Amino acid sequence: MIMSLSSALDKLATFRTNNSRSSQETFKNASIVLKSAKQLGDDGWAVLEQLFLASVDIGRLDVADECLKQLADRFPESPRVDVLTGIRMEATEPPDVVLQYYGQLLDAQSANAAIWKRKISVLRRTGKIEKAVEELSQLLDTFYTDVEGWLELADIYTTCNQYIPALQALSHVLLLAPQNPFYALQFAETAYTAGDLPLALKTFLVVVDMSERDLDSPEKKPPVGISVRAWLGIKLCSRRLMLNSSPSASNTPIPKSLNLIEELATERVLAIYSTKGTPRGKAAEGKDVIAGWISDR
Repeated sequence: MIMSLSSALDKLATFRTNNSRSSQETFKNASIVLKSAKQLGDDGWAVLEQLFLASVDIGRLDVADECLKQLADRFPESPRVDVLTGIRMEATEPPDVVLQYYGQLLDAQSANAAIWKRKISVLRRTGKIEKAVEELSQLLDTFYTDVEGWLELADIYTTCNQYIPALQALSHVLLLAPQNPFYALQFAETAYTAGDLPLALKTFLVVVDMSERDLDSPEKKPPVGISVRAWLGIKLCSRRLMLNSSPSASNTPIPKSLNLIEELATERVLAIYSTKGTPRGKAAEGKDVIAGWISDR
C-alpha cells in the first residue's frame, strides 16, 4: 500500500508538472489519497484539487464534493477554493446562477483573473459571445501579458469568422512569446484564411526558420513536425501569389523570387513523402532567397 501511494503521488506530480488533466488516470491514482490528504502536507492538498477537477470531468460529483469540503475546511475564504466552488456549480447549476456567483466574487476581488476567466468561459459556452469578448478585452487591458487570454480572444474571433480581429489578437501573442513557432504558425494560418497571402507566406517562412534553425543540414532531411504544415503553407501561398498577386491588407511586400520559393517548397513537400532529400543546389538557392526576405521584416 505504501508503494502504491508513493507511485500514485509521483504520477500525479508528473501530471501537475506537465499541466495535464488526464482525468481518468488522475481519478484512479488520486482516489487513494483522499482519506490521507491531511497527513501529506502541501502535496496532499494539491492532489485533492487534482482529484476534484478529475471528478468533475468524469461526473463523479460525490467525490468532487468530498474534495471540495476538505479544501474549504482547510482554506476558508480562499480565492482558489472560490474558483473550485464555481466550477462545481457549473456542473449542476443554471448558467445565470453561476454568472451571478462569479459576479459577486469579482465585485469583492476585481483583480482575480481565475474567476474572471471562469466567467468568460460560461459566457462563451452559453452563446453570449459579445459579452464574452467585452469581458475578455477588459481582462486583457488589466493583464496584458496573459498569453492564454489573447489566444482565447483570437479563437473566439476565428470561430465567428472575424479573421482580422483574430490576427490583431495573435499579434499580441507574438509580441509576448516571439520564440514560440506554434504561435507563429497559428498567426500564419489565420493570415492565410483572412486572405493576406503575403503576410501568411512571410510568417510561414519565419516558422520554418525557427523550427529548422538548429538542425544539421535540414535541406537533406524531410520536414517533420511543425515544419510540415509550414512548408505546405509556403507552397499554397507562393503558388496562389504566382497566379494572382493579391494585395496585402498589412502592406507586406511580395518577394521578387516567388518562383524559387515555390520550387523549394514543392521539393520540401515532396520530401515529406519520399526518402530522398532535396537537391543541394536548389535548396541552397531557395534558402538564400528566403533568408534575405525574412531579414527585411
